[in-house]
Amino acid sequence: MTQLIVLDTVFDAPIAEVCALSLSVNLHLDSMTHHRERVVAGRTSGQFVEGDVVTWSARHFDLPLRLTIRIFDVDAPHRFADEQVRGPFAAYHHEHLFTEIDGRTHMQDRLTFAAPFGPLGRLAEKLFLRRYMQTLLEERNAALISSLRPEQR
Repeated sequence: MTQLIVLDTVFDAPIAEVCALSLSVNLHLDSMTHHRERVVAGRTSGQFVEGDVVTWSARHFDLPLRLTIRIFDVDAPHRFADEQVRGPFAAYHHEHLFTEIDGRTHMQDRLTFAAPFGPLGRLAEKLFLRRYMQTLLEERNAALISSLRPEQR
């Protein structure tokens, strides 16, 4: 059983710029500083590209966690995806979809995940993990908006 979070965010910026920012290692790190997130293996700066594998180290729920993801299905500026290769989830798949409508970029995050530990994991998903994961997406998207030029915010 997996959880699905769909988050739509609109940007007053061109699609290519929003997609490029979404693929930025630096922006991701900046958006997660309060979780002490850092790259411990893989691309440490610049932009992710098809086939990149990166291992993140961070603190969530006051626990040190590592997550290794693979970037794939890159079709900039329209889409890309990442999925867990190794880490704390039983399953983790995140699609980033971009469309431009009337000069504005609509970005949709589609995150599917499942907690480990069977019935206990499903309970954790319902009690707090789903909301926590949505908040992480919202924080990252707020950082994207903040990185745009003032007239695009």
